Amino acid sequence: MAKWNQLNDTALTQEQKQQLISQVVQVIQGDDYSFDQLRDREWLGRKADEVVRNEVARSPFAVPAPMVDEISKAAVAVVGGLGFVHELLPPVRDDLSEISVDAEGRVWLMAKQDVYFRVYDYAPSPAEVWRAVEALLAHSGQAVSRAIPSVDAKLPRGAGMGGARIKVIHPSVAPGAGFPLFNIRLFEPKPVRIEQLLAWQVAPQHILEKLQKIVAEGYRVLIAGGTYTGKTTLLSALANAIPKNARILKIEDPEEIWIEHPHVISLEARDAPPGSDIPGYSITDGVNDGMRLSPRWLIVGEVRVGGAALDLFSAQMSGHPGLSTFHARSPEETAERISLMMFMDRGVELEAARNFFASAVDVVLQMGWIGGQRKLLGMWGVRERLRDGQVAFEDIWVADGYQSGQNYDRVQCLTKIMQEDS
Repeated sequence: MAKWNQLNDTALTQEQKQQLISQVVQVIQGDDYSFDQLRDREWLGRKADEVVRNEVARSPFAVPAPMVDEISKAAVAVVGGLGFVHELLPPVRDDLSEISVDAEGRVWLMAKQDVYFRVYDYAPSPAEVWRAVEALLAHSGQAVSRAIPSVDAKLPRGAGMGGARIKVIHPSVAPGAGFPLFNIRLFEPKPVRIEQLLAWQVAPQHILEKLQKIVAEGYRVLIAGGTYTGKTTLLSALANAIPKNARILKIEDPEEIWIEHPHVISLEARDAPPGSDIPGYSITDGVNDGMRLSPRWLIVGEVRVGGAALDLFSAQMSGHPGLSTFHARSPEETAERISLMMFMDRGVELEAARNFFASAVDVVLQMGWIGGQRKLLGMWGVRERLRDGQVAFEDIWVADGYQSGQNYDRVQCLTKIMQEDS
């Protein structure tokens, strides 16, 4: 490596800039810093700035301020191990909701309020991707391998970042060019406000204000929608309408919802560690444990199994207001799928399961897409008694451009496609 006193005082070449980056990295790594410090991007950024400025001050050439910042960021990326991923994470960028690398080594990004990934103009080497994977999993103490080819992990909140959910797949089960496959789903770095939903045009202002009042008065609300429709985002915003003196129990997998209340208890589901006798901790476990913690309000990030639904509904029938989400395309599909899950997981007869739903849920909010935008499609009240053996819904409000039932009747949708002119 060239010495700085051997360099002339002309503008830095790309090679000289890389040499400076390498020297800064060596200085930082040569000191005895804890792993936690090196994972703290805020602290690491300050340290890198200090080292870069010291190295530049000893060099015989002038380095413009923008390049000092660029060199510092590059050093942080290398020392932190994240490499190219560092430049995509908050607080460097705050416009993304997902970051993904496929088995061919292509980098894909999804912007907030978008539904499709777009390819990122950067081609990392396999070594870069492996270093990034190791750094992403380091916080959880996990590693992906042939023996454990699938790993779930999370990144904590901090340094302008709201945390993230991570999925990593080993190339032994993801055929391609030998790259590990991973996906990072980023959470909001701060509580979601109603003003943000208005800016995103999720729903009209008067509707969002009415929903806040519905939540504040203790109605039991279930938010349904497909993937990427904004269910959790809406729940996060509405949760802040819960009275400030309420004791809130929040159960998630993983923790994502951010509530600015003084009395919030958070429980987080986890899988059983591979090859261990340690049991997992499910959403159902969280609901059962939570009911012994004397909550006033229940929040379940997503109902995924029948046992969790049954226990949540039992709690909501005993005077506990609740907010939760479920993956379905309509209120009717929501009721039927949850009833089927309760039957399959707990053996509850379908009619009894539907009665559970009708007794435990007051309002269903449906999220979806209109004109390429995430929207609240409508609000439906749930009748306490079944109608012809089915859960009965009443339209309370339906968004412009959406007709109740248009997105979930598969036969109608297929028939419409076949009838359209070529």
